Amino acid sequence: MALLPVSDALARLLKVSAPTIRHEMVGLHEAMGRVLADDVAARVTHPAFDNSAMDGYAGHHEDFAEIGTELVVIGESAAGRGFSGHVGPGEVVRIFTGAPVPSGADTVLIQEDTKKLSDGRIRTTFALEKGRHIRPKGQDFTIGDVVLRAGDVLDAGRLTVAAGMNQPHLPVLTRPKVAILATGDELLSPGSVPGPDQIIASNTYGVAAIARDNGAEIIDLGIVRDDKAAIAAAVAKAQAVGADVLVTLGGASVGDHDLVQSTLVESGMVLDFWQIAMRPGKPLMVGSLQGMTVLGLPGNPVSSLVCALLFLEPLLRHIGSLPRRDRSARAKTLTALPANDKRQDYVRARLTRGIDGSLQAETFSRQDSSMMQVFARSDCLIIRPPHAPAMDAGTLCDIMVLRWPAS
Repeated sequence: MALLPVSDALARLLKVSAPTIRHEMVGLHEAMGRVLADDVAARVTHPAFDNSAMDGYAGHHEDFAEIGTELVVIGESAAGRGFSGHVGPGEVVRIFTGAPVPSGADTVLIQEDTKKLSDGRIRTTFALEKGRHIRPKGQDFTIGDVVLRAGDVLDAGRLTVAAGMNQPHLPVLTRPKVAILATGDELLSPGSVPGPDQIIASNTYGVAAIARDNGAEIIDLGIVRDDKAAIAAAVAKAQAVGADVLVTLGGASVGDHDLVQSTLVESGMVLDFWQIAMRPGKPLMVGSLQGMTVLGLPGNPVSSLVCALLFLEPLLRHIGSLPRRDRSARAKTLTALPANDKRQDYVRARLTRGIDGSLQAETFSRQDSSMMQVFARSDCLIIRPPHAPAMDAGTLCDIMVLRWPAS
């Protein structure tokens, strides 16, 4: 099977998966970052009554039309404790921000524009027009207004207005379920004491972090030995829990000890493609198994993370109806780069800002895809297209941002 270009591989991956239509009701505290499944209408009117935008005095605009008018203070209106009487000509009510505007009043004169006199009177020191400093009833929304729309991603502002609409629960799309399966006789969980032929499994944690960051619910299937029956049992478990995506780590090639692909095919997986024209990450596999998308990532830690960013992240955002995350930018390379071969290269680099604020990328001298420390210290990946010519230092290049530098 010929090596697929990265862009073609991603297009085919997204084509075999569909956005979820399942939804559930969640409380406001659990709704951050979730996607609304339906339109949401207000259950109350806001503001529920005319209220004051400032601390001051509520009265008739005719009494505030001229400077020096003396007025009698007949009561007080505070938030949650309004004035129940009626304001007549020549009268005012002391009012505080958010308090109901009393009957008969149509304007609020702020306290800085008055002078307190003796015997419960004030004198105006500023003239203003009718309606100033009053928030009218329903200024924001009224009962039945559709304020939030299906497809909205819930953030701080949208959750605040949802609460103000008196909606304690919201209908949201279910999170994509991602089952993660690591395979290999050599793998041990962190905290174990490795033998002479064993290594600590690390891929699951980074891949799971990327999946969670893109709205997924994680089902960790653990580490499975290189045994077809054990792998098949883990795959069956992913199906039983309703996983939308099965991510396998390692074993997707066709060597004598790479059993994942053959086991999945025997279990009914339709293999779409494997092997991508990229570095790191060539042995990537995509297929579908009875409605579950299968994404086989390389066992190499850095290859696995790069492929997860390039393929798993957009896949999950597509399934979850989240907007595509744009990591693309351009930067000046601070190091010369050699000509590239037929595979698209993702070169690990530090990212800084020059004096003029422009982005600058400095590659690491060692690019071996087993070096997790280098990837952990990388801020971006310089993208080198197939057959790209050599590049001098100071040349603009395309990058994939992992984290933005401090400004």
